[in-house]
Amino acid sequence: MYTIDLILRHVPMPVSIERKESAAATAAYQQIQQAMASGTPTVLELTCDRQVGKKLTVLTSEIVAVQMADKDAPSSVTSRGGFFAQLVQQTSN
Repeated sequence: MYTIDLILRHVPMPVSIERKESAAATAAYQQIQQAMASGTPTVLELTCDRQVGKKLTVLTSEIVAVQMADKDAPSSVTSRGGFFAQLVQQTSN
């Protein structure tokens, strides 16, 4: 299972969706990334494979960051800090 986390402007917690397959997760990640890069605010609707019926609609201009992670990966691979740890580290340098 793959998790795609979105950090939204003025929202303290990430919102997330999950995909069962790597190809589907990569496609969703790239769709979000391209929408962010376009510079044109659009409404993006995403669905979740784990929670059937879960829908997430966001305005692309409010997305600050997106992250894709493999939930089934060994803990040593995923043990590094998340968005906030990396942002704090970058800001302090």
